[in-house]
Amino acid sequence: MLRESYAFYLANEPVHANTNLSVTNKYTGETACKVALADTPVIHQAIEAAVSAFRDTRKMAGYEKQAVLKHVVERVAERHEELSKALCIEAGKPIRDARGEVTRLIDTFRVASEECVRMTGEYLPLDISERAKGYEGLWRRFPIGPCSFISPFNFPLNLVAHKVAPAIAVGCPFVLKPASKTPIGALILGEILAETDLPKGAFSILPCSRDGADLFTTDERFKLLSFTGSPDVGWALKARAGKKKVILELGGNAACIVDEHTDLEYAADRIIIGAFYQSGQSCIGVQRIIAHESVYDSLKQMLADRASTLIAGDPLDEETFLGPMITENDAKRMEQWVAEAVDGGARIICGGKRDGVFYDATILENVEPAMKINCVEAFGPVATLQPFSNFKQAVEIANDSVYGLQTGVFTNDINKAMYAFRELEVGGVVINDVPSFRVDNMPYGGIRDSGLGREGIRFAMEDMTEIKIMVMNNLGVL
Repeated sequence: MLRESYAFYLANEPVHANTNLSVTNKYTGETACKVALADTPVIHQAIEAAVSAFRDTRKMAGYEKQAVLKHVVERVAERHEELSKALCIEAGKPIRDARGEVTRLIDTFRVASEECVRMTGEYLPLDISERAKGYEGLWRRFPIGPCSFISPFNFPLNLVAHKVAPAIAVGCPFVLKPASKTPIGALILGEILAETDLPKGAFSILPCSRDGADLFTTDERFKLLSFTGSPDVGWALKARAGKKKVILELGGNAACIVDEHTDLEYAADRIIIGAFYQSGQSCIGVQRIIAHESVYDSLKQMLADRASTLIAGDPLDEETFLGPMITENDAKRMEQWVAEAVDGGARIICGGKRDGVFYDATILENVEPAMKINCVEAFGPVATLQPFSNFKQAVEIANDSVYGLQTGVFTNDINKAMYAFRELEVGGVVINDVPSFRVDNMPYGGIRDSGLGREGIRFAMEDMTEIKIMVMNNLGVL
């Protein structure tokens, strides 16, 4: 299903330098394939190639960039099942979720192909006072330059796409470090990009060690660093990134408010998916469920009933909902955090057991705010449930977090929906659905410890460009 080995991509070309990185099948624990691992000299070469390529990528016409992006859409569609099964193996992602992620990658590149010919500027009148009479301005966006990308393990295709597609759309060359646990999807994307007419050096895709990746952060030839991953790592990278622009998509412990008089059956169905899809390994997975006291007991029973029916097993099995966690240590961490909460007085509503790399879909109640399972990003299939008595209190509970990524709110009251939009301290508020909901053209990102900047093609394109204005003094000379 996977090849025995995969090359990395240096300046658009595959390089079978070695087979030093073993990628495991997350379900079996066995080695699935070997990948070439880049070292520091190779990363230097990639940066040099990107700097050189910028002379050409910045001049690419809109239709030329659009052709590259459309090629990716077509080829990924042709290789859809191959990419889906690769995700199952390298990430432990159930096949239905894997197919969904490949489809989202197609959406992301399709939107980029449309946006790349819509980068507009503006005529700006400057005669706001007598001294500027006769002056006019025109501004437009220009690509920022070579970009450094570091992507995570949990969405190895679509979170790569959210960096790569806008970079191509604006004409920025890039060097990408995919997650070492899940590099295959990115390398297959490299195969597809190598089929295009991108200028030589426009892209490099380099699995490498964490030590070797230091240049992705510190090298001043990069003009932008985009990192998706844990808050601790992200903020540390920003502190060392120097003068370059930094975009951070970090963690969360997303809350989901369930108000009175809502459709509880629908809310329960969506919360189960939001909390437990791909074993909770999502920064916008439902971690804190905040339910009105009038519906608390009913919702609790509905969630417990639904969680108990989720099928865990081989990600390639069409019936599997819960796949393995990315490592056994992560499953053990969940086991430890739940045990600590129970020791402190929390009660397990359902789940609470580990089997190797698998951890049950688990819901806890009576959880204290300071417990890890509540206040730290769980990144696993565990959610907490607590009641509220009035909507203002629910919003205050949701805001009691160092994170601020997305919040879901189930309510039939438009005034409460607007109150939530105004008062929730997050980057996105999702009404009548879970915080896990994301469409790939929307501005996505967080505040506080959840990051800086926004993804979503048009918004990422803005981050990857700089505004330049031309001021004209109209002398009136014919």
